[in-house]
Amino acid sequence: MASYGHESLGRTWIWMAVLAVISILGGLFALFDPFAATLAAVFIAGWFFALQGVIQIIHAFSVRGWSGFFWSLGLGVLGVLLGVMLLANPLAGAVSLTMIVAVLFLFTGALKVMFALSARPVSGWGWGLASGIISLLLGVMILADFPASASAILGILLGIELLSNGVLFLFMAMGLKRLNSSSGA
Repeated sequence: MASYGHESLGRTWIWMAVLAVISILGGLFALFDPFAATLAAVFIAGWFFALQGVIQIIHAFSVRGWSGFFWSLGLGVLGVLLGVMLLANPLAGAVSLTMIVAVLFLFTGALKVMFALSARPVSGWGWGLASGIISLLLGVMILADFPASASAILGILLGIELLSNGVLFLFMAMGLKRLNSSSGA
């Protein structure tokens, strides 16, 4: 017998299904037009950084007596500047963000390989090694085609992420629908 929380959760399956469809369609759009998706990702990042910066500046002035006032103010100003730069020149922003993504893949890949090798007696360490090698290869592939890769790589990664989320949401919606059906609602 399902608890009240599970019963009410089961009734939300339709919203999870809607979220799945939106995410899958967004992912397909991103993969069919990765350049447009890359620009969209840069614009979203630009607006996010600008908004975060404004809020950080407001926060800094709301607690002026705080010893971290200038740090908070400085971070806010940097956020606004970064956001404005991404919005003003999205192609340069795509190049910069692509370089950051490549370096992150290389860095996290190296860390995952080292972690996996240090965990070698533990069952499943090979999955960590495989994940690290994949991250390293992705970083190398992005840099090997840099800066040309900047026009599409963010859009491709966004598309894969949205599709992955959409599939997750779809399976969750199906599970919630079964939960709803089994609770008799």
